[in-house]
Amino acid sequence: MAGDGSDGPSQGPVRPPVALAFATMGFVALLIFGLGMTSLATSQDVIATPGLGQVPGVAGVVCATLAFAGGLWAAIARAGYRTDAAAPARDAAPAPAGTGTGTGAGAQHPSYWGAAWTTAATFLAYLGGVWFGAVFTGADLGVATAVVGRLATTWFGLVVAAAAFVSAWSGIALVRTHARRPRWPWEDEFDE
Repeated sequence: MAGDGSDGPSQGPVRPPVALAFATMGFVALLIFGLGMTSLATSQDVIATPGLGQVPGVAGVVCATLAFAGGLWAAIARAGYRTDAAAPARDAAPAPAGTGTGTGAGAQHPSYWGAAWTTAATFLAYLGGVWFGAVFTGADLGVATAVVGRLATTWFGLVVAAAAFVSAWSGIALVRTHARRPRWPWEDEFDE
């Protein structure tokens, strides 16, 4: 039966586009929550310079989200081109019998180092987005640079980096896992 989950496309790792969507949504949620809670805990605004408005913060989050999605996609995209044992990869030499890993010939797991690169790209994109947003709202270069310097050296910068790292690591783990979907006890096959 196709709906029982025993055989079919639900087995194996999460597809890279799905993992990217979940990880990106998680990143945005963690970022907004983290910046809000840090602001509440420190009794400071994320961007404390008066007169800038919300544009620099929004620009920073948008740029960070785009950089996060791009960095994570670069880390996990090749994992979508897996092959099973019945259909070996075109460029891969046939493996001797009994030497398979169980994941199929040509299967590539994304490296967790992708989380570090995604974190760095996201952090820099956030700072760049805030800087360009501040300049766009009419702040001079010195004020925009001071705002970005403050963000980079306070808890707010750590929150951006931590949200990116946790979400990127999770996205990579979703693609690397071999777990099956959760099942309720009543989904098991049995005769009544």
